[in-house]
Amino acid sequence: MQHRNKKQRNRGARNKMVSTIDPQKLVKKASQTKEEKFVSTLTFKDLHLQQKLERNIASKGYDRPTEIQEKAIPSLINGNDIIGIAATGTGKTGAFLIPIIHQMLEDKRTTALVIVPTRELAQQVHDEYRSLTNGLGFYSSCFIGGTNVNKDISIARKKNRFIVATPGRLNDLVDRRALNLNNSTILVLDEFDRMLDMGFINDVRKISNAMSNKAQTMLFSATIDKSQETLIKEFVQSPIRVNVTNGTKSSDNVHQDIIKVSGSENKFDVLLGLLNKSSFEKVILFAETKRTADNISKKLCKSGLRSDVIHGNKSQNYRTKAIKLFRSGKTRILVATDVAARGIDIDNVTHVVNYQLPRTMDSYIHRIGRTGRAGKVGMAYTFVN
Repeated sequence: MQHRNKKQRNRGARNKMVSTIDPQKLVKKASQTKEEKFVSTLTFKDLHLQQKLERNIASKGYDRPTEIQEKAIPSLINGNDIIGIAATGTGKTGAFLIPIIHQMLEDKRTTALVIVPTRELAQQVHDEYRSLTNGLGFYSSCFIGGTNVNKDISIARKKNRFIVATPGRLNDLVDRRALNLNNSTILVLDEFDRMLDMGFINDVRKISNAMSNKAQTMLFSATIDKSQETLIKEFVQSPIRVNVTNGTKSSDNVHQDIIKVSGSENKFDVLLGLLNKSSFEKVILFAETKRTADNISKKLCKSGLRSDVIHGNKSQNYRTKAIKLFRSGKTRILVATDVAARGIDIDNVTHVVNYQLPRTMDSYIHRIGRTGRAGKVGMAYTFVN
């Protein structure tokens, strides 16, 4: 209990940190340059995949690999470790799932463990895995916080060929001796940079060290800082490096501006005036704390705006339902803490609004990357007191 209270105090301290961002850097017009889309000269047939997997890929409507897939899949099939630098939307999930499934079909002893920083991303990876393994008879599980741990213990004791999990819940299952990682042969660390940001490095170390029969490690990240290189060497051996961008920075397709709020103005009233504009069709509104997010969402609902909220204190069922309603358009505004800045892929978000200055530029970039996707232009506003 003392350990948990200490963690809570540390999180509270982080929430009170002052932003390091210069607000003037948040004013920028979208470049609106036409993105040169990568088109592979190869088809998935050219990658010499197992036929059953090839059929499932084709049934999903995929004919040609994305750039990260073309560059990564052959090396991963050969068993190489990899460091893949790739943003959301570049096909990186398929880049590690396809070679994993191919190896599972080739060798019955192959099992894989994928570690991701957020619950939402874990569910998305698991859904993609299940669609790619349809009809293959592979048993898989997704272990995340906010779900029934006793149910997870029962599931963990089955012969899973594939597991995707958040670090905390996975280590909980290992500590309870419900899960033995000795048989896992492939480790994937997805959104590695985000896991470092969220303080999961010791959890990840513990997981990696528990995999005594690990034969391959795949590390994917949106960014790699030079200061992290020593840390990365702990996990990968003589890795292949693949660096892929989608042709533009995440912010290039986003008009960015700040909204200055004077001491005499009511900040929520200013927000309300903004959100009542007809152009604000689908909005993700970021707040720095869970309490602020809850308060904003309640006030928006009272004002007649269809709003919902997601953050770490909400149950997983609640978060899943909230995202589903937002994706379908039944909810127009999703209020969130940084839990939504990564791992949530929702089409046609017209606006991102930061109710407060984010603490870091990295956080800001990932937030505004929720809009201006698939070649469309988005808008990002940041309130400045």
